Amino acid sequence: MANISCGGLSGVKLQMCDVLNVEPFGCDFNQYIGADTQGLPICVNYTSPVEKMTGQLGDQAMLDAGNTAFMLACTALVMIMTPGVGLFYAGLAGEETAANTLMMSVSSMVLVTFQWFFVGYTFAFGPGTPGFGSFDWFCLMPITWNPSAVYGLQIPHILYVVFQLMFAQITPALISGAVIGRMKFTSWLVFVLIWTTLIYDPLAHWFWSFALDADFKLIAGGWLGQMGAVDFAGGSVIHISSGWSALACALVLGKRYNHSEKLHAHNIPMVIQGAAFIWFGWFGFNAGSAGGAAAALTGVGQANGIASIAFLNTHVAACCGSLSWVLIEYLLEKRMTPSGAAAGAVAGLVAITPACGFVEVYAAVIFGLIVSPICYGAHALKTRMGIDDTLDSWALHGVGGMVGSILTGLFADPSVNFAAGGFYYDGGKLLGANLLGVVVSASYSFFGTLIIMFALKFTMGVRISDAKETEGIDVSEHGGKSYQGAH
Repeated sequence: MANISCGGLSGVKLQMCDVLNVEPFGCDFNQYIGADTQGLPICVNYTSPVEKMTGQLGDQAMLDAGNTAFMLACTALVMIMTPGVGLFYAGLAGEETAANTLMMSVSSMVLVTFQWFFVGYTFAFGPGTPGFGSFDWFCLMPITWNPSAVYGLQIPHILYVVFQLMFAQITPALISGAVIGRMKFTSWLVFVLIWTTLIYDPLAHWFWSFALDADFKLIAGGWLGQMGAVDFAGGSVIHISSGWSALACALVLGKRYNHSEKLHAHNIPMVIQGAAFIWFGWFGFNAGSAGGAAAALTGVGQANGIASIAFLNTHVAACCGSLSWVLIEYLLEKRMTPSGAAAGAVAGLVAITPACGFVEVYAAVIFGLIVSPICYGAHALKTRMGIDDTLDSWALHGVGGMVGSILTGLFADPSVNFAAGGFYYDGGKLLGANLLGVVVSASYSFFGTLIIMFALKFTMGVRISDAKETEGIDVSEHGGKSYQGAH
């Protein structure tokens, strides 16, 4: 311990004591601001980089009120997306499956929260190897409301845990669009727990985890991050993983009994309401991935505008995706449907997610205009091949996420975010790394999910009986029809 002249300082200047190492105020990077027996501030050595990474020790004056309030709001916004997915899917599906669709989203929230508390967060973000987290943060026991040195910008570490929980819980809900109406609900519950642990958590670790080396310098924790792959808010971790897992689930389950009948949305207002919740929550999804509203003189000043640019890019890409989808509908089918407008907006949101904090606004326009034709084509291909991904989880999320990740490798602008430069600015290194990330995310999710589904199929079974399916899964699995008087 060494005396320092931080007495009387607070806010930004006190943060500088710990982070900037600027004399005469500064502590070293391997120290935090403690207090002596008289309550005066002193520098105290961390025992290890993991201790600083955890946020187990440290001065709460390091917390930034604005960033904390911003991240609390973003966390709440992302939470509303999961029931939004349920409404969106339920409106698109038949009325005999509406309750089943909603229950799949609700159960994803409940079960993943349970899993995240015990092992999910420590497997995904905990200190460990480049391939796997650890049990160091089992049950979140060492994590406090002090800030972590690697996760978030002067926000409580426990807040970052909750923010990432919202990402984890929506991802299985996105898969549900491929299996509604025919998957045993008990098998779905087991699937969510296994899939989150074996598929989502490793992918999150490979892309998003960070660590401090022996010199307390920030480094990528996962092997894909170390290779240079970037994913700002979940194009690979969430959308490619859920989309390609949805395809695997659809292949194992097989077709619905009425697959030959064209699926019509049974409740358009519900579709638009669900899409609105998703769109609204996506602002927190993408902007919140900056870790705070702005960096407060912590040596990463280029992060100051990243949350704002991510916010704007999110909206622009969604609008452009919606526009291009309805234009395709009009050119090919001579109609413009509200379901198509909503699907296009989701496609635009998916595509911009990995890039939103790395690109200029002009690129968001390109992302939105390009992704909808590709997703529309993927939908047509899936239909021609006879694959019953009922609500196009693969076409929208799996394919849309791949498009976004690849375009990130082209358009990432280092003047927006110094962390990444795409092909048009810094050559092909990022593009190559992101292509690797796309291949790894899709293949690991697809084949891993096949193994999980076959294991469930040959143990507890995955599909309801023909009689129950014909009767309607809401009646057989959830106790009754979704609407009074429904036939």
